[in-house]
Amino acid sequence: MIHVTRTLAVPHPLEKVMAYLADFAHAVDWDPGTVSCERLGEGAIGEGSRWHNVSEFRGRRTELTYRLDTYTPDRLVFSGVNKTAETSDGLTFAPGAGSTHITYRATIRFKGLATLASPFLRREFERLGDEITTTMPRAVTQALG
Repeated sequence: MIHVTRTLAVPHPLEKVMAYLADFAHAVDWDPGTVSCERLGEGAIGEGSRWHNVSEFRGRRTELTYRLDTYTPDRLVFSGVNKTAETSDGLTFAPGAGSTHITYRATIRFKGLATLASPFLRREFERLGDEITTTMPRAVTQALG
């Protein structure tokens, strides 16, 4: 299992930041591995909302179905699943002086033979976590002005 945690801040109000990041389709703008991400279904975004995500990792594309499992006033948790992995992307929010502090936590658990690769992939996931500290604030600022 791989765990990645990063903390960052964006100069926007918590409610607006959460509303933007609650739509996982925006992962295409802030997640460096996401190639496409489309909402499955309609209506208001809330717990149970789902997305079809295509990511590229080390030159290979993989598809996952993500679900919004937790949507509280200060926390979002998305879980993704396919035949080789289960992921959890958690975002915790705290107001700051004119900003919102975000703690991003990703957990990746490989299944089957893919578990053997986990130790060798940790560094790549850490690198992606480092990139998110730049790409997420940029995407939030572009979306919120």
